[in-house]
Amino acid sequence: MRLGGALRCRSVLRQQQYVPEHKPALANDIKRLEDFLLSKPNILVLTGAGISTESGIPDYRSAGVGLYARTNHKPIQHIDFVKSSAVRKRYWARNFVGWPNFSSTQPNATHHALARFEREARIQNLVTQNVDRLHTKAGSKQLTELHGSGYVVKCLGCDYRIDRHEFQSILTSLNPAFQDAPDMIRPDGDVEIPMAYIDNFVIPSCPSCGGDLKPEIVFFGDSVPRQRLDDIARMVYNSDGLLVLGSSLLVFSGYRIVLQTKDLNLPVAIVNIGETRADHLADIKISAKCGDVVPKLFDYRNQN
Repeated sequence: MRLGGALRCRSVLRQQQYVPEHKPALANDIKRLEDFLLSKPNILVLTGAGISTESGIPDYRSAGVGLYARTNHKPIQHIDFVKSSAVRKRYWARNFVGWPNFSSTQPNATHHALARFEREARIQNLVTQNVDRLHTKAGSKQLTELHGSGYVVKCLGCDYRIDRHEFQSILTSLNPAFQDAPDMIRPDGDVEIPMAYIDNFVIPSCPSCGGDLKPEIVFFGDSVPRQRLDDIARMVYNSDGLLVLGSSLLVFSGYRIVLQTKDLNLPVAIVNIGETRADHLADIKISAKCGDVVPKLFDYRNQN
């Protein structure tokens, strides 16, 4: 029991170490948001990295605990990955080390609550900026991954695709001596490791055309596929409002969805620790941890 309790304690501490300082959620705010959602059964939900920090995956921008604050390493740029074999080798070596930890991360109460809302027909669709598949693990079905997924690897030269777990097995067979690296996860599954571990790392080429392989993630500087943008625009058009959870909306692909919503004179509610790019457009803004708000919505089991 003592060992199990210690392990659970360490797990909780790990999950919370990337959550920035915040104030407790107010009961009135939770009630206000619930009333807002009750009249809008076709709400569209947009989630960002802030909901995954509670599962132990850091975001980039949170004050004090985000990766910009903790390291000087910047997110990979699409053009650099495409043009530089050294950049690709560095990325895949780090991703290889971080994958077991990243892929074993579990959804938290907010992910599970959103899956429940879908089953209860309280939301229309869910769009996530995250690439961690935690919504899928929680059971969400009506899901659009705005920036793709770290769970699929694609070829830059043809239509070849491979599951990331299967690709991990290939990388393991090609790099049997690769081990002993820090386990600091980045939002895209990358980690920080010394260059000495990277120099001899072997990356396979596409078995179909010999091209370079890349995670099916929209890196910084790349564009979201047009069809995906059109699909999301239709979701906005068919919705009766937008709920933003755990996103600063500094990336335009997310902020665009808020602008589209307001262009249709539809309401926007935001739950996020700290300011967002769209606070001035929000009809409701709650500055709180998503895990202190979302799981308590429509949870009549715990109400008298």
